Amino acid sequence: MQIGGVDALELAARYQTPLQVYDVGRIRQAIRAFKRVFEEEGVSYEVSYASKAFSCLAIYQVINEEGGHTDVVSGGELWTALKAGFPMSKVSFHGNNKSRSELELAVEHGVGVIIVDNFHEIDLLSQILEEKDAEAKVMLRVTPGISAHTNEYIQTGQVDSKFGFDMASGQADRALELVLANPRLQMAGVHAHIGSQIFDVRGFVGCAEKLCQLAEDWRDKYGYETEILNVGGGFGIHYTDQDHPLPAEEFVRAIVKAVKRQCQEKGLELPEIWIEPGRSIVGQAGWSLYTVGSRKDLPGYPSYVALDGGMGDNIRPALYQAEYSAVVADRPQAEAEEVVNLVGKYCESGDVLIKSCPLPKTEPGDVVALLSTGAYGYSMASNYNRNPRPAVVFAENGQAKLVIKRESYDDLLVLDLKY
Repeated sequence: MQIGGVDALELAARYQTPLQVYDVGRIRQAIRAFKRVFEEEGVSYEVSYASKAFSCLAIYQVINEEGGHTDVVSGGELWTALKAGFPMSKVSFHGNNKSRSELELAVEHGVGVIIVDNFHEIDLLSQILEEKDAEAKVMLRVTPGISAHTNEYIQTGQVDSKFGFDMASGQADRALELVLANPRLQMAGVHAHIGSQIFDVRGFVGCAEKLCQLAEDWRDKYGYETEILNVGGGFGIHYTDQDHPLPAEEFVRAIVKAVKRQCQEKGLELPEIWIEPGRSIVGQAGWSLYTVGSRKDLPGYPSYVALDGGMGDNIRPALYQAEYSAVVADRPQAEAEEVVNLVGKYCESGDVLIKSCPLPKTEPGDVVALLSTGAYGYSMASNYNRNPRPAVVFAENGQAKLVIKRESYDDLLVLDLKY
């Protein structure tokens, strides 16, 4: 098995397991595919990488090399992008409860756009700008009333959501009034995000249409012309053979055509169109490598094959029943000989990475690879059971580069104080 032209067994031997490996070439290809659609359609755009999928110094360097934009959702992500040398003018700052210190950090370093989520944030940001005698470009996040076909934990566009200003009740209009009345706030556009791991293009088309309707209303009521229309991300990817996603760029083409059509019908100037792919950029570019350890066989039940990682480096299966595929790294094309439960080493019965996983026979010491783990694995990793988080390696053109060191036991104690 090769990842970025590097042998997976060599990677496991050199960096040990559990190990997260990214094929950087696939990351670049995904970004370029998105950009190509916009350029073919002749529209102004930004492909804004959603940092929450995976954030570290190295990923921001790659995004920057590809001419990308990025969105951050915390002071920590913002600080990482800053230290990576990412241009702050190409950063947008999300979050439903940004703190004063986070907003101050964004203002001090000239973040390109702050995506305002609620009335409290308008007040808080206004205070900060007054104190610092500064201005900030903002967008308003709205909830368009669309529930995407996805897990309820990751639906964000419906009315009953913690995110954004509701359109139907007039909250979005009131927010716009407050922003337009404040000379320190520069209104740039509108944002919506309807969910994650979405396979049906109709939700995105519906979202684009609703945002265009809002843009028409704002023009007619307030004389405000929307400069940027940001439809978020959430494009589904392939995890198992049960998933049949469209190529992500087909979602983009459908969105662009819907916006063009709506703008022509409503007499609107065509705005910049922004998307925020995260999973669809890094998800299928990532693999998790584990070493097989113990095994438990029960008559009449799938055997339990234990790996040296688990919910500490990938909590998604335990959190919302995410499903993955796996192969044995030294024979990835081998026929399945048994069905097993691939479990982790953590002290939880729910620490199951893949239930009923078809695999060839394995022995202790074999390296197993979980596929498409590049999004939300490492970024949601923890030190549960006081286990160190894994290392992360970038592989490209047959070369491997360590980009996040494996935590040591001493690292676990860095913030501890004796009583």
